Amino acid sequence: MEPAKTIITDLGGPAAVAKIAGVHRTRVYGWLGTGVVPLKHIPKLIAAAKEQGKDWSADRFLPRVAA
Repeated sequence: MEPAKTIITDLGGPAAVAKIAGVHRTRVYGWLGTGVVPLKHIPKLIAAAKEQGKDWSADRFLPRVAA
């Protein structure tokens, strides 16, 4: 589920993220299942986050690996 769940929540939920990415909201729910946001949508989501005053980098979209 991570990091997609946190990203989607921070940007306002599946409907808001779908609008930003230009996809149907069911596609965003699929990202919740895999935990991964497709690479082609990351620039739009980073730009939207910056508009909301969030300082995100592409690293935020990488899955975290437990040590």
